[in-house]
Amino acid sequence: MAKSKYDPAKLILVEGWARDGLIDEQIAHNLGISKQTFYDWQKRYPDFLDALKRNKEIVDREVESALHKRAMGYQYDEVTYEAGIETKRVTKVALPDVTAQIFWLKNRKPGEWRDKQEVEHKGQMEVQHGVDQAFLDRIATEHPEFIDILFRKPD
Repeated sequence: MAKSKYDPAKLILVEGWARDGLIDEQIAHNLGISKQTFYDWQKRYPDFLDALKRNKEIVDREVESALHKRAMGYQYDEVTYEAGIETKRVTKVALPDVTAQIFWLKNRKPGEWRDKQEVEHKGQMEVQHGVDQAFLDRIATEHPEFIDILFRKPD
């Protein structure tokens, strides 16, 4: 891509693309610049960086709000029109969505809701071996030659 000159007049386009949810690479493509030039402009031109951040924040908040609404459930009116006149209005309920709830909780409260939990143990642990004493006593009596094999330390 040829290097393009920064044009503050294009900020309105950048704001719109950021608000539409385009990622950095897509915005750079739309401007006709490389990703590296895009990142250089963010460092060099504070108004460019601000336009991106401000408008990405807007759409991020809208998505968060929609996720929250979906997780909690909501009511809405379904309206039917005939010849431009409202003929029927029905209030419907969208039940809470468990998948949205899980996603929300795993991201907002990862210490409590992530799949992998870390548990810290302090103190001593007692290890129980699977062989009982009665069995060992019987082997010692009936087959004393195995005792050395069972309890031999590795060389």
